[in-house]
Amino acid sequence: MRRSFFTLLLCSFTLLARGNDYEFEQKQYLEIFTNVCRELSIYYVDTIHPEKMIRTGIGAMLNTLDPYTNYIPEENMEDFELMTTGEYGGIGALISKREEGVYISEIYEGTPSMKAGLLPGDIFLRIDSVDVTKKNQSEVSKLLRGGNNTLISVEVKREGTEGTIKKQFQRKKVSLPSVPYYGIVGDNIGYIKLTSFTEKSAEEVRSAFSTLKKRDSIKGLILDLRDNPGGVVESAVRIVSLFVPKGSPVLSMRGKVQQFDKTYTTNQEPMDDKIPLAVLINEESASASEIVAGAVQDLDRGVLFGTHSFGKGLVQISRPLPYNGVLKLTSAKYYIPSGRCIQAIDYFHKKTDGSVENVPDSLIHEFKTLKNGRIVKDGRGLLPDVEVKEREVPDIVYQLARENIIFDYATQYYFKHKTIPSPSKFSLSEEEYREFKQFVKSKKFSYKRRSEDLLDKIQEIMKMEKVSKTTDSVFVELKKSLKMDIDRDLETFKKDIKFGIEMAICTRYYYTAGVIEHNLRSDEQLQKVLHMIKYPESFLHILSKDYKPNNVEKK
Repeated sequence: MRRSFFTLLLCSFTLLARGNDYEFEQKQYLEIFTNVCRELSIYYVDTIHPEKMIRTGIGAMLNTLDPYTNYIPEENMEDFELMTTGEYGGIGALISKREEGVYISEIYEGTPSMKAGLLPGDIFLRIDSVDVTKKNQSEVSKLLRGGNNTLISVEVKREGTEGTIKKQFQRKKVSLPSVPYYGIVGDNIGYIKLTSFTEKSAEEVRSAFSTLKKRDSIKGLILDLRDNPGGVVESAVRIVSLFVPKGSPVLSMRGKVQQFDKTYTTNQEPMDDKIPLAVLINEESASASEIVAGAVQDLDRGVLFGTHSFGKGLVQISRPLPYNGVLKLTSAKYYIPSGRCIQAIDYFHKKTDGSVENVPDSLIHEFKTLKNGRIVKDGRGLLPDVEVKEREVPDIVYQLARENIIFDYATQYYFKHKTIPSPSKFSLSEEEYREFKQFVKSKKFSYKRRSEDLLDKIQEIMKMEKVSKTTDSVFVELKKSLKMDIDRDLETFKKDIKFGIEMAICTRYYYTAGVIEHNLRSDEQLQKVLHMIKYPESFLHILSKDYKPNNVEKK
Protein backbone atom coordinates (compact mmCIF):
# COMPACT_ATOMS: atom_id res chain seq x y z
CA MET A 1 0.00 0.00 0.00
CA ARG A 2 2.83 2.36 0.96
CA ARG A 3 4.59 1.56 -2.31
CA SER A 4 1.40 2.30 -4.29
CA PHE A 5 1.06 5.66 -2.52
CA PHE A 6 4.60 6.71 -3.48
CA THR A 7 4.06 5.48 -7.06
CA LEU A 8 0.89 7.60 -7.33
CA LEU A 9 2.69 10.59 -5.84
CA LEU A 10 5.58 10.20 -8.30
CA CYS A 11 3.16 10.03 -11.26
CA SER A 12 1.40 13.20 -10.05
CA PHE A 13 4.70 15.08 -9.87
CA THR A 14 5.64 13.81 -13.34
CA LEU A 15 2.36 15.04 -14.88
CA LEU A 16 2.68 18.38 -13.09
CA ALA A 17 6.24 18.74 -14.36
CA ARG A 18 5.16 18.01 -17.90
CA GLY A 19 2.38 20.63 -17.62
CA ASN A 20 4.82 23.19 -16.25
CA ASP A 21 7.33 22.37 -19.02
CA TYR A 22 4.65 22.97 -21.66
CA GLU A 23 3.59 26.28 -20.12
CA PHE A 24 7.22 27.41 -19.80
CA GLU A 25 7.99 26.43 -23.41
CA GLN A 26 4.90 28.24 -24.68
CA LYS A 27 5.73 31.38 -22.72
CA GLN A 28 9.36 31.20 -23.85
CA TYR A 29 8.56 31.10 -27.58
CA LEU A 30 5.84 33.73 -27.35
CA GLU A 31 8.42 36.02 -25.76
CA ILE A 32 10.91 35.19 -28.52
CA PHE A 33 8.29 35.91 -31.18
CA THR A 34 7.42 39.27 -29.62
CA ASN A 35 11.09 40.25 -29.47
CA VAL A 36 11.72 39.19 -33.08
CA CYS A 37 8.85 41.43 -34.21
CA ARG A 38 10.16 44.35 -32.16
CA GLU A 39 13.74 43.99 -33.41
CA LEU A 40 12.58 43.80 -37.02
CA SER A 41 10.40 46.89 -36.68
CA ILE A 42 13.33 48.89 -35.26
CA TYR A 43 16.34 47.70 -37.24
CA TYR A 44 15.17 46.10 -40.50
CA VAL A 45 16.49 47.97 -43.55
CA ASP A 46 13.05 48.55 -45.10
CA THR A 47 9.64 49.52 -43.72
CA ILE A 48 7.90 46.71 -41.88
CA HIS A 49 4.13 46.27 -42.06
CA PRO A 50 3.31 44.59 -38.72
CA GLU A 51 -0.19 43.44 -39.69
CA LYS A 52 0.96 41.69 -42.86
CA MET A 53 4.02 40.15 -41.22
CA ILE A 54 2.23 38.85 -38.13
CA ARG A 55 -0.72 37.51 -40.11
CA THR A 56 1.74 35.66 -42.30
CA GLY A 57 3.27 34.20 -39.14
CA ILE A 58 -0.12 33.14 -37.80
CA GLY A 59 -1.02 31.59 -41.15
CA ALA A 60 2.26 29.66 -41.33
CA MET A 61 1.76 28.37 -37.78
CA LEU A 62 -1.77 27.16 -38.47
CA ASN A 63 -0.70 25.59 -41.77
CA THR A 64 1.38 23.10 -39.81
CA LEU A 65 -1.85 21.68 -38.37
CA ASP A 66 -4.70 21.06 -40.82
CA PRO A 67 -6.49 23.08 -43.53
CA TYR A 68 -9.59 23.59 -41.37
CA THR A 69 -7.87 25.50 -38.55
CA ASN A 70 -7.91 29.16 -39.58
CA TYR A 71 -7.66 32.68 -38.21
CA ILE A 72 -10.59 34.84 -39.34
CA PRO A 73 -10.00 38.59 -38.92
CA GLU A 74 -12.85 41.03 -38.35
CA GLU A 75 -13.07 42.07 -42.00
CA ASN A 76 -13.73 38.46 -43.07
CA MET A 77 -16.38 37.72 -40.44
CA GLU A 78 -19.26 38.35 -42.84
CA ASP A 79 -18.01 35.58 -45.15
CA PHE A 80 -17.60 33.28 -42.16
CA GLU A 81 -21.13 33.97 -40.92
CA LEU A 82 -22.49 33.36 -44.42
CA MET A 83 -21.32 29.75 -44.13
CA THR A 84 -23.51 29.16 -41.07
CA THR A 85 -26.51 31.39 -41.77
CA GLY A 86 -26.64 31.40 -45.58
CA GLU A 87 -27.36 35.15 -45.35
CA TYR A 88 -25.50 38.38 -46.06
CA GLY A 89 -26.27 42.02 -46.82
CA GLY A 90 -25.69 42.86 -50.48
CA ILE A 91 -27.10 42.83 -54.00
CA GLY A 92 -27.36 39.07 -54.62
CA ALA A 93 -24.87 38.48 -57.42
CA LEU A 94 -21.85 36.26 -57.96
CA ILE A 95 -18.88 38.17 -59.36
CA SER A 96 -15.66 37.15 -61.13
CA LYS A 97 -12.59 38.84 -62.57
CA ARG A 98 -11.42 38.98 -66.17
CA GLU A 99 -9.09 41.18 -68.19
CA GLU A 100 -11.80 43.82 -68.79
CA GLY A 101 -12.62 44.10 -65.09
CA VAL A 102 -14.83 42.59 -62.39
CA TYR A 103 -18.11 41.37 -63.84
CA ILE A 104 -21.34 39.64 -62.82
CA SER A 105 -21.09 35.92 -63.51
CA GLU A 106 -24.44 34.94 -61.99
CA ILE A 107 -27.57 36.65 -60.66
CA TYR A 108 -29.48 35.07 -57.78
CA GLU A 109 -33.22 34.84 -58.26
CA GLY A 110 -35.40 37.37 -56.42
CA THR A 111 -32.49 39.50 -55.21
CA PRO A 112 -31.87 43.28 -55.54
CA SER A 113 -29.53 42.80 -58.52
CA MET A 114 -32.23 40.90 -60.44
CA LYS A 115 -34.94 43.44 -59.60
CA ALA A 116 -32.64 46.31 -60.59
CA GLY A 117 -32.14 44.79 -64.04
CA LEU A 118 -28.46 43.89 -63.76
CA LEU A 119 -27.40 40.97 -65.95
CA PRO A 120 -24.63 38.36 -66.16
CA GLY A 121 -21.78 39.84 -68.15
CA ASP A 122 -22.21 43.39 -66.83
CA ILE A 123 -18.77 44.85 -66.00
CA PHE A 124 -18.56 47.18 -62.99
CA LEU A 125 -17.13 50.64 -63.65
CA ARG A 126 -18.18 52.53 -60.51
CA ILE A 127 -19.80 51.61 -57.20
CA ASP A 128 -21.20 54.67 -55.45
CA SER A 129 -18.43 57.24 -55.98
CA VAL A 130 -15.58 54.71 -56.29
CA ASP A 131 -13.91 53.89 -59.61
CA VAL A 132 -13.53 50.08 -59.60
CA THR A 133 -12.03 49.52 -63.05
CA LYS A 134 -8.66 48.60 -61.54
CA LYS A 135 -9.87 46.93 -58.36
CA ASN A 136 -9.72 43.19 -57.71
CA GLN A 137 -12.63 40.86 -57.03
CA SER A 138 -12.31 41.03 -53.25
CA GLU A 139 -12.28 44.83 -53.21
CA VAL A 140 -15.37 45.04 -55.41
CA SER A 141 -17.16 42.46 -53.27
CA LYS A 142 -16.64 44.57 -50.14
CA LEU A 143 -18.07 47.63 -51.87
CA LEU A 144 -21.17 45.72 -53.02
CA ARG A 145 -21.96 44.42 -49.56
CA GLY A 146 -23.64 46.50 -46.89
CA GLY A 147 -26.47 46.73 -44.39
CA ASN A 148 -30.07 45.92 -45.16
CA ASN A 149 -31.90 48.78 -46.98
CA THR A 150 -28.74 50.84 -47.53
CA LEU A 151 -28.62 52.64 -50.87
CA ILE A 152 -26.12 51.66 -53.57
CA SER A 153 -25.36 53.14 -56.98
CA VAL A 154 -23.60 51.12 -59.67
CA GLU A 155 -22.40 51.96 -63.15
CA VAL A 156 -21.78 49.05 -65.51
CA LYS A 157 -20.78 48.40 -69.09
CA ARG A 158 -22.94 45.95 -71.02
CA GLU A 159 -22.05 44.19 -74.25
CA GLY A 160 -24.01 45.48 -77.23
CA THR A 161 -25.08 48.65 -75.39
CA GLU A 162 -23.70 52.08 -76.19
CA GLY A 163 -22.42 54.10 -73.27
CA THR A 164 -22.86 52.88 -69.71
CA ILE A 165 -25.80 51.80 -67.57
CA LYS A 166 -26.45 53.37 -64.16
CA LYS A 167 -28.62 51.80 -61.47
CA GLN A 168 -29.55 52.92 -57.98
CA PHE A 169 -31.30 50.57 -55.56
CA GLN A 170 -31.25 49.24 -52.01
CA ARG A 171 -29.16 46.41 -50.68
CA LYS A 172 -31.13 43.71 -48.91
CA LYS A 173 -30.52 40.72 -46.69
CA VAL A 174 -29.80 38.01 -49.24
CA SER A 175 -30.67 34.45 -48.22
CA LEU A 176 -29.04 31.71 -50.26
CA PRO A 177 -31.25 28.59 -50.18
CA SER A 178 -29.74 25.28 -49.15
CA VAL A 179 -32.38 23.55 -51.28
CA PRO A 180 -32.30 25.43 -54.58
CA TYR A 181 -34.42 22.78 -56.32
CA TYR A 182 -36.76 19.90 -55.58
CA GLY A 183 -39.25 18.09 -57.77
CA ILE A 184 -40.36 14.82 -59.33
CA VAL A 185 -38.07 12.59 -61.39
CA GLY A 186 -38.77 9.30 -63.11
CA ASP A 187 -41.86 7.37 -62.06
CA ASN A 188 -43.09 9.62 -59.22
CA ILE A 189 -39.81 9.65 -57.29
CA GLY A 190 -39.07 12.73 -55.20
CA TYR A 191 -35.75 14.56 -55.67
CA ILE A 192 -34.18 17.11 -53.29
CA LYS A 193 -30.93 18.90 -54.10
CA LEU A 194 -29.14 20.02 -50.91
CA THR A 195 -26.12 22.27 -51.55
CA SER A 196 -25.10 23.36 -48.03
CA PHE A 197 -25.78 22.92 -44.32
CA THR A 198 -26.79 26.21 -42.72
CA GLU A 199 -28.99 26.89 -39.71
CA LYS A 200 -32.07 26.78 -41.97
CA SER A 201 -31.20 23.74 -44.08
CA ALA A 202 -33.17 21.17 -42.07
CA GLU A 203 -36.34 23.22 -42.30
CA GLU A 204 -35.86 23.64 -46.05
CA VAL A 205 -35.48 19.87 -46.50
CA ARG A 206 -38.50 19.25 -44.26
CA SER A 207 -40.60 21.71 -46.29
CA ALA A 208 -39.53 20.21 -49.63
CA PHE A 209 -40.14 16.64 -48.41
CA SER A 210 -43.56 17.58 -47.01
CA THR A 211 -44.59 19.17 -50.32
CA LEU A 212 -43.44 16.16 -52.33
CA LYS A 213 -45.36 13.77 -50.05
CA LYS A 214 -48.60 15.75 -49.94
CA ARG A 215 -48.68 17.17 -53.45
CA ASP A 216 -47.19 14.29 -55.42
CA SER A 217 -47.60 11.19 -53.21
CA ILE A 218 -44.04 10.12 -54.03
CA LYS A 219 -43.03 6.45 -53.98
CA GLY A 220 -39.37 7.07 -53.09
CA LEU A 221 -36.94 9.90 -52.36
CA ILE A 222 -33.50 10.83 -53.71
CA LEU A 223 -31.43 13.19 -51.54
CA ASP A 224 -28.63 14.66 -53.65
CA LEU A 225 -25.54 15.59 -51.58
CA ARG A 226 -23.07 15.71 -54.45
CA ASP A 227 -20.65 18.67 -54.28
CA ASN A 228 -22.03 19.64 -50.86
CA PRO A 229 -19.04 20.67 -48.68
CA GLY A 230 -20.96 20.51 -45.40
CA GLY A 231 -21.55 23.10 -42.70
CA VAL A 232 -23.52 23.12 -39.45
CA VAL A 233 -23.45 19.74 -37.66
CA GLU A 234 -26.75 20.28 -35.83
CA SER A 235 -28.45 20.84 -39.17
CA ALA A 236 -27.18 17.45 -40.37
CA VAL A 237 -28.58 15.75 -37.25
CA ARG A 238 -32.00 17.36 -37.77
CA ILE A 239 -32.06 16.20 -41.41
CA VAL A 240 -31.25 12.60 -40.41
CA SER A 241 -34.10 12.77 -37.88
CA LEU A 242 -36.59 13.24 -40.74
CA PHE A 243 -35.96 9.67 -41.91
CA VAL A 244 -35.07 7.49 -38.90
CA PRO A 245 -36.87 6.53 -35.66
CA LYS A 246 -36.64 8.90 -32.69
CA GLY A 247 -33.65 8.12 -30.47
CA SER A 248 -31.45 6.80 -33.30
CA PRO A 249 -27.71 7.53 -32.91
CA VAL A 250 -26.24 9.93 -35.48
CA LEU A 251 -22.71 10.76 -34.35
CA SER A 252 -20.42 11.27 -31.40
CA MET A 253 -17.57 13.77 -31.08
CA ARG A 254 -14.42 13.00 -29.14
CA GLY A 255 -11.45 15.30 -28.65
CA LYS A 256 -8.79 16.42 -26.17
CA VAL A 257 -11.11 18.67 -24.16
CA GLN A 258 -13.82 16.46 -22.71
CA GLN A 259 -16.28 19.31 -22.22
CA PHE A 260 -16.62 19.46 -26.02
CA ASP A 261 -17.32 15.72 -26.35
CA LYS A 262 -20.90 15.16 -27.39
CA THR A 263 -23.23 12.44 -28.62
CA TYR A 264 -26.09 13.28 -30.98
CA THR A 265 -29.25 11.22 -31.29
CA THR A 266 -32.46 12.10 -33.10
CA ASN A 267 -34.90 13.76 -30.71
CA GLN A 268 -38.06 14.04 -32.80
CA GLU A 269 -40.44 11.71 -34.57
CA PRO A 270 -39.54 11.11 -38.24
CA MET A 271 -41.60 12.38 -41.16
CA ASP A 272 -41.22 8.99 -42.85
CA ASP A 273 -38.88 6.18 -41.77
CA LYS A 274 -40.16 3.68 -44.34
CA ILE A 275 -40.08 5.37 -47.75
CA PRO A 276 -37.29 4.02 -50.05
CA LEU A 277 -34.41 6.47 -49.66
CA ALA A 278 -31.39 6.95 -51.94
CA VAL A 279 -28.53 9.35 -51.24
CA LEU A 280 -26.21 10.58 -53.99
CA ILE A 281 -22.60 11.38 -53.00
CA ASN A 282 -19.32 12.13 -54.74
CA GLU A 283 -15.74 13.12 -53.90
CA GLU A 284 -16.83 16.65 -52.97
CA SER A 285 -19.46 15.49 -50.46
CA ALA A 286 -17.83 16.35 -47.15
CA SER A 287 -18.31 16.94 -43.43
CA ALA A 288 -22.03 17.39 -42.62
CA SER A 289 -22.87 15.68 -45.94
CA GLU A 290 -20.94 12.65 -44.75
CA ILE A 291 -22.69 12.75 -41.38
CA VAL A 292 -26.08 12.49 -43.09
CA ALA A 293 -24.99 9.91 -45.68
CA GLY A 294 -22.99 7.96 -43.07
CA ALA A 295 -25.93 7.78 -40.68
CA VAL A 296 -28.24 6.64 -43.49
CA GLN A 297 -25.75 3.89 -44.38
CA ASP A 298 -24.86 2.79 -40.84
CA LEU A 299 -28.51 2.66 -39.76
CA ASP A 300 -29.37 0.65 -42.91
CA ARG A 301 -31.99 3.28 -43.67
CA GLY A 302 -31.16 3.96 -47.32
CA VAL A 303 -28.81 3.22 -50.20
CA LEU A 304 -25.77 5.33 -51.08
CA PHE A 305 -25.09 5.83 -54.81
CA GLY A 306 -22.24 7.55 -56.63
CA THR A 307 -18.54 7.65 -55.83
CA HIS A 308 -16.61 7.70 -52.54
CA SER A 309 -17.01 10.82 -50.42
CA PHE A 310 -14.33 13.34 -49.43
CA GLY A 311 -13.42 11.85 -46.06
CA LYS A 312 -13.61 14.70 -43.53
CA GLY A 313 -14.13 13.28 -40.07
CA LEU A 314 -12.97 16.34 -38.13
CA VAL A 315 -15.06 18.88 -36.23
CA GLN A 316 -14.27 22.56 -35.78
CA ILE A 317 -15.31 25.05 -33.10
CA SER A 318 -14.98 28.84 -33.10
CA ARG A 319 -13.14 30.69 -30.34
CA PRO A 320 -13.37 34.49 -30.02
CA LEU A 321 -10.17 36.50 -30.31
CA PRO A 322 -9.33 40.13 -29.50
CA TYR A 323 -10.40 42.82 -31.98
CA ASN A 324 -13.47 40.88 -33.11
CA GLY A 325 -11.58 38.06 -34.79
CA VAL A 326 -12.23 34.34 -34.52
CA LEU A 327 -10.04 31.25 -34.39
CA LYS A 328 -11.75 28.31 -36.12
CA LEU A 329 -9.94 25.21 -34.87
CA THR A 330 -10.24 21.46 -35.10
CA SER A 331 -11.39 20.26 -31.68
CA ALA A 332 -12.51 16.67 -32.23
CA LYS A 333 -13.03 13.74 -34.53
CA TYR A 334 -16.56 12.53 -35.14
CA TYR A 335 -17.78 8.95 -35.27
CA ILE A 336 -20.92 7.87 -37.11
CA PRO A 337 -23.37 5.22 -35.74
CA SER A 338 -21.27 2.13 -36.54
CA GLY A 339 -18.43 3.64 -34.49
CA ARG A 340 -16.15 4.49 -37.42
CA CYS A 341 -14.36 7.75 -38.20
CA ILE A 342 -14.28 8.39 -41.94
CA GLN A 343 -11.33 10.84 -41.90
CA ALA A 344 -9.24 9.97 -44.96
CA ILE A 345 -6.12 12.17 -44.61
CA ASP A 346 -3.83 11.85 -41.61
CA TYR A 347 -2.93 15.46 -40.79
CA PHE A 348 -1.55 14.54 -37.38
CA HIS A 349 1.38 12.41 -38.57
CA LYS A 350 2.98 14.49 -41.30
CA LYS A 351 6.13 13.48 -43.15
CA THR A 352 9.38 15.33 -42.51
CA ASP A 353 8.78 17.56 -45.55
CA GLY A 354 5.37 18.59 -44.19
CA SER A 355 3.34 16.59 -46.70
CA VAL A 356 0.39 14.44 -45.66
CA GLU A 357 -0.81 11.01 -46.67
CA ASN A 358 -4.01 9.01 -46.54
CA VAL A 359 -4.63 6.85 -43.51
CA PRO A 360 -2.52 3.71 -44.22
CA ASP A 361 -4.21 0.40 -45.05
CA SER A 362 -2.80 -1.12 -41.86
CA LEU A 363 -4.96 1.26 -39.81
CA ILE A 364 -8.19 0.64 -41.70
CA HIS A 365 -10.76 -1.25 -39.61
CA GLU A 366 -14.01 -3.01 -40.35
CA PHE A 367 -17.28 -2.12 -38.63
CA LYS A 368 -20.84 -3.36 -38.97
CA THR A 369 -24.03 -1.48 -39.74
CA LEU A 370 -26.40 -1.43 -36.78
CA LYS A 371 -29.46 -3.20 -38.18
CA ASN A 372 -28.28 -5.65 -40.84
CA GLY A 373 -24.64 -6.15 -39.87
CA ARG A 374 -23.18 -5.16 -43.24
CA ILE A 375 -19.42 -4.60 -43.34
CA VAL A 376 -18.31 -0.95 -43.61
CA LYS A 377 -14.86 0.57 -43.15
CA ASP A 378 -13.30 3.67 -41.62
CA GLY A 379 -10.48 5.93 -42.85
CA ARG A 380 -11.60 6.17 -46.48
CA GLY A 381 -14.55 8.51 -46.50
CA LEU A 382 -17.84 6.80 -47.32
CA LEU A 383 -17.92 4.10 -49.97
CA PRO A 384 -21.27 4.00 -51.80
CA ASP A 385 -23.39 0.85 -51.67
CA VAL A 386 -23.70 1.12 -55.46
CA GLU A 387 -20.82 2.77 -57.27
CA VAL A 388 -21.83 4.88 -60.26
CA LYS A 389 -19.02 6.93 -61.77
CA GLU A 390 -19.55 10.49 -62.87
CA ARG A 391 -19.30 11.43 -66.52
CA GLU A 392 -15.83 12.73 -67.34
CA VAL A 393 -15.73 16.22 -68.82
CA PRO A 394 -13.35 16.63 -71.80
CA ASP A 395 -10.49 19.14 -71.57
CA ILE A 396 -11.94 21.32 -74.31
CA VAL A 397 -15.06 22.02 -72.20
CA TYR A 398 -12.92 23.17 -69.26
CA GLN A 399 -10.86 25.39 -71.54
CA LEU A 400 -13.90 26.91 -73.27
CA ALA A 401 -15.33 27.72 -69.84
CA ARG A 402 -12.04 29.04 -68.45
CA GLU A 403 -11.58 31.39 -71.40
CA ASN A 404 -15.18 32.62 -70.95
CA ILE A 405 -16.07 31.49 -74.48
CA ILE A 406 -19.18 29.62 -73.30
CA PHE A 407 -20.11 32.45 -70.93
CA ASP A 408 -19.81 35.13 -73.61
CA TYR A 409 -21.81 33.10 -76.13
CA ALA A 410 -24.58 32.60 -73.53
CA THR A 411 -24.63 36.36 -72.90
CA GLN A 412 -24.93 37.04 -76.61
CA TYR A 413 -27.63 34.35 -76.93
CA TYR A 414 -29.66 35.97 -74.13
CA PHE A 415 -29.81 39.32 -75.92
CA LYS A 416 -31.09 37.63 -79.09
CA HIS A 417 -33.79 35.47 -77.45
CA LYS A 418 -36.43 36.91 -75.11
CA THR A 419 -37.55 33.47 -73.96
CA ILE A 420 -36.54 29.82 -74.20
CA PRO A 421 -38.42 26.56 -73.44
CA SER A 422 -38.52 25.23 -69.87
CA PRO A 423 -35.21 23.86 -68.50
CA SER A 424 -36.35 20.25 -68.90
CA LYS A 425 -37.12 20.82 -72.60
CA PHE A 426 -34.51 23.36 -73.70
CA SER A 427 -31.73 22.22 -76.01
CA LEU A 428 -29.39 23.97 -78.41
CA SER A 429 -30.35 23.46 -82.05
CA GLU A 430 -27.90 22.28 -84.71
CA GLU A 431 -27.99 25.71 -86.32
CA GLU A 432 -27.22 27.37 -82.99
CA TYR A 433 -24.30 25.01 -82.40
CA ARG A 434 -22.89 25.94 -85.83
CA GLU A 435 -23.15 29.58 -84.75
CA PHE A 436 -21.26 28.71 -81.60
CA LYS A 437 -18.45 27.09 -83.60
CA GLN A 438 -18.12 30.29 -85.65
CA PHE A 439 -18.12 32.27 -82.41
CA VAL A 440 -15.25 30.11 -81.09
CA LYS A 441 -13.21 30.76 -84.24
CA SER A 442 -13.85 34.51 -84.06
CA LYS A 443 -12.28 34.50 -80.56
CA LYS A 444 -9.12 32.81 -81.92
CA PHE A 445 -9.52 30.13 -79.27
CA SER A 446 -6.73 27.60 -78.78
CA TYR A 447 -5.83 25.20 -76.02
CA LYS A 448 -3.36 22.53 -75.07
CA ARG A 449 -4.41 19.07 -73.96
CA ARG A 450 -3.27 17.72 -70.61
CA SER A 451 -1.83 14.73 -72.46
CA GLU A 452 0.44 17.10 -74.42
CA ASP A 453 1.70 18.68 -71.19
CA LEU A 454 2.37 15.25 -69.73
CA LEU A 455 4.18 14.18 -72.90
CA ASP A 456 6.43 17.26 -72.73
CA LYS A 457 7.31 16.48 -69.12
CA ILE A 458 8.14 12.85 -69.94
CA GLN A 459 10.32 13.94 -72.84
CA GLU A 460 12.13 16.43 -70.61
CA ILE A 461 12.86 13.73 -68.02
CA MET A 462 14.13 11.36 -70.72
CA LYS A 463 16.49 14.07 -71.99
CA MET A 464 17.91 14.41 -68.49
CA GLU A 465 18.35 10.65 -68.38
CA LYS A 466 20.03 10.81 -71.82
CA VAL A 467 17.75 8.23 -73.39
CA SER A 468 15.77 10.58 -75.63
CA LYS A 469 17.66 9.92 -78.88
CA THR A 470 16.22 6.47 -79.30
CA THR A 471 12.66 7.67 -78.68
CA ASP A 472 12.57 11.07 -80.44
CA SER A 473 10.75 9.67 -83.47
CA VAL A 474 8.12 8.10 -81.22
CA PHE A 475 7.47 11.44 -79.52
CA VAL A 476 7.19 13.20 -82.87
CA GLU A 477 4.48 10.79 -83.98
CA LEU A 478 2.67 11.02 -80.67
CA LYS A 479 2.66 14.82 -80.80
CA LYS A 480 1.26 14.74 -84.30
CA SER A 481 -1.65 12.59 -83.14
CA LEU A 482 -2.29 14.94 -80.22
CA LYS A 483 -1.98 18.17 -82.19
CA MET A 484 -4.86 20.48 -81.55
CA ASP A 485 -7.61 20.49 -84.15
CA ILE A 486 -10.40 22.81 -83.00
CA ASP A 487 -12.85 21.79 -85.74
CA ARG A 488 -12.34 18.11 -84.97
CA ASP A 489 -12.63 18.57 -81.20
CA LEU A 490 -15.73 20.77 -81.44
CA GLU A 491 -17.40 17.96 -83.34
CA THR A 492 -15.96 15.03 -81.35
CA PHE A 493 -17.05 16.50 -78.01
CA LYS A 494 -20.18 18.15 -79.32
CA LYS A 495 -22.50 16.51 -76.80
CA ASP A 496 -20.47 17.69 -73.77
CA ILE A 497 -19.91 21.17 -75.19
CA LYS A 498 -23.61 21.62 -75.99
CA PHE A 499 -24.42 20.56 -72.45
CA GLY A 500 -22.09 23.24 -71.06
CA ILE A 501 -23.62 25.91 -73.30
CA GLU A 502 -27.17 24.92 -72.33
CA MET A 503 -26.27 25.19 -68.65
CA ALA A 504 -24.89 28.71 -69.14
CA ILE A 505 -27.97 29.77 -71.09
CA CYS A 506 -30.42 28.28 -68.56
CA THR A 507 -28.73 30.30 -65.81
CA ARG A 508 -29.72 33.52 -67.62
CA TYR A 509 -33.42 32.63 -67.76
CA TYR A 510 -34.12 30.22 -64.90
CA TYR A 511 -31.28 30.85 -62.42
CA THR A 512 -29.78 28.08 -60.24
CA ALA A 513 -32.97 26.01 -60.03
CA GLY A 514 -33.26 25.95 -63.82
CA VAL A 515 -29.69 24.72 -64.27
CA ILE A 516 -30.27 21.87 -61.80
CA GLU A 517 -33.54 20.89 -63.50
CA HIS A 518 -31.86 20.92 -66.93
CA ASN A 519 -28.94 18.82 -65.71
CA LEU A 520 -31.17 16.08 -64.35
CA ARG A 521 -32.18 15.19 -67.88
CA SER A 522 -28.74 13.79 -68.72
CA ASP A 523 -27.53 12.86 -65.21
CA GLU A 524 -26.21 9.31 -65.62
CA GLN A 525 -25.86 8.73 -61.87
CA LEU A 526 -29.45 9.81 -61.28
CA GLN A 527 -30.68 7.56 -64.08
CA LYS A 528 -28.97 4.61 -62.39
CA VAL A 529 -30.77 5.37 -59.12
CA LEU A 530 -34.11 5.67 -60.92
CA HIS A 531 -33.55 2.35 -62.65
CA MET A 532 -32.95 0.58 -59.33
CA ILE A 533 -35.39 2.35 -56.99
CA LYS A 534 -38.39 1.45 -59.14
CA TYR A 535 -38.03 -2.16 -57.98
CA PRO A 536 -38.62 -1.82 -54.19
CA GLU A 537 -37.76 -5.41 -53.23
CA SER A 538 -34.53 -5.39 -55.23
CA PHE A 539 -33.69 -1.90 -53.98
CA LEU A 540 -34.09 -2.90 -50.34
CA HIS A 541 -32.09 -6.06 -50.97
CA ILE A 542 -29.03 -3.82 -51.40
CA LEU A 543 -29.22 -3.23 -47.65
CA SER A 544 -29.12 -6.93 -46.82
CA LYS A 545 -26.02 -8.61 -45.46
CA ASP A 546 -25.70 -11.03 -48.39
CA TYR A 547 -26.06 -8.38 -51.12
CA LYS A 548 -23.60 -8.64 -53.98
CA PRO A 549 -23.16 -5.50 -56.15
CA ASN A 550 -24.44 -7.09 -59.36
CA ASN A 551 -27.62 -8.63 -57.92
CA VAL A 552 -29.94 -5.68 -58.46
CA GLU A 553 -28.41 -4.69 -61.79
CA LYS A 554 -29.24 -8.12 -63.23
CA LYS A 555 -32.82 -7.77 -62.09
